[in-house]
Amino acid sequence: MTSRWVWLLSKLVRKIWFRASLFSILAIITALVAIVASPFIPGDLPTKIGADAVDNILGIIASSMLTVTTFSLSTMVSAYSAATSNVTPRATTLVMEDSTTQNVLATFIGSFLFSLVGIIALSTGAYGDRGRVVLFVVTVAVIVLIVVTLLRWIDHLSRLGRVTETTERVEKVTIEAMRSRRKQPYLGGSRLSAAETIPATARPVFVDRIGYVQHLDTGALSGIATDAKAQIYIHMIPGQFVDPSTPVAWIDGADDAEETTAISRCFTVGDTRSYDQDPRFGAAVLSEIASRALSAATNDPGTAIDVLTRTVRVLAVWNETTGEDEHEVPYPNVYVPAISLDELFDDLFTPIARDGAGVVEVGLRLQKVLRILATFEHDRYRDNAIRHSREALERAKHGLTLPADFERVKAAAEAVGGL
Repeated sequence: MTSRWVWLLSKLVRKIWFRASLFSILAIITALVAIVASPFIPGDLPTKIGADAVDNILGIIASSMLTVTTFSLSTMVSAYSAATSNVTPRATTLVMEDSTTQNVLATFIGSFLFSLVGIIALSTGAYGDRGRVVLFVVTVAVIVLIVVTLLRWIDHLSRLGRVTETTERVEKVTIEAMRSRRKQPYLGGSRLSAAETIPATARPVFVDRIGYVQHLDTGALSGIATDAKAQIYIHMIPGQFVDPSTPVAWIDGADDAEETTAISRCFTVGDTRSYDQDPRFGAAVLSEIASRALSAATNDPGTAIDVLTRTVRVLAVWNETTGEDEHEVPYPNVYVPAISLDELFDDLFTPIARDGAGVVEVGLRLQKVLRILATFEHDRYRDNAIRHSREALERAKHGLTLPADFERVKAAAEAVGGL
């Protein structure tokens, strides 16, 4: 499993300012390389390739990149606003972490700084005639990079912040989290079947923050348990709400307060939930997108139907074979509860069935999706599909005003139970 520091580093890399800073540093270094490389350039080469033109080119790049960067920033803000109002605020984070947008912005800022540093160095005479050749060649390469980036940016702008594009991002990260959790359902630890299995001699562990568990470092917990010759029982997994009065874990076999403090540090608690170790959060966000689309203000049942189609792909991950030894437990002295399939079904379908009870096309698609899920090999798929089919039918009974519409939904629901 990913350690806490590796996870924090991955979150840092996804920040929009990280790539911009990296590209900016690279641009400054590139502009100054010409000073170091100038002694290796033949003396008559500047005259042959017309390196004197680099002054004007750098001026054009500096002025144009500043304008393009400002435009790109305003476009990004508009996309974030559109994702917040049209999709859900919980999906804005994924739009902000879009790699294409970050690369575009970083390229524009880096090109601006490259040209600015080049102009300053030229005005001080630091390059000389030979250094201008190197700067000229690098400037041509930067122009090519800018043109390619602009073409990609134009294509990407047509999708940035759109409902379908954002929903696809949510589906992707949810499937990734689901697949990771499917391979290691207990985050690398042993299974904790029920709280009743925790020994009475175990001591509770608390955290001093109020919020959601974003990350659990089971590797560090295993190290603590091994050193103390103890067993650790996890109570709060990523995605759950914690407070200082509720135990996040128990430790059995160690009485040192230092172990308790070290265990609490393995729980990263934040104000909001995170997609990485919390597949239920991605499922809840998908359902939230459908619920917003079904609101009276939006009135977009097509988006709800699109989300229902995506739920099949999301839940199908739980039915995949991992191809790994499921009995292999890297951290046997750490006991972790699993995410149940029942909870995933509830996260995905309960809000959609509630808000779409009065829309016949949504009710029909919901029953069709549940019928597909009922055919999956795992027994819990069929049980949950039938349960949600019946609940959705009851909601439709009170939501649909036309008897013919209800009969159509009822026939679809009977197909789910009759498999």
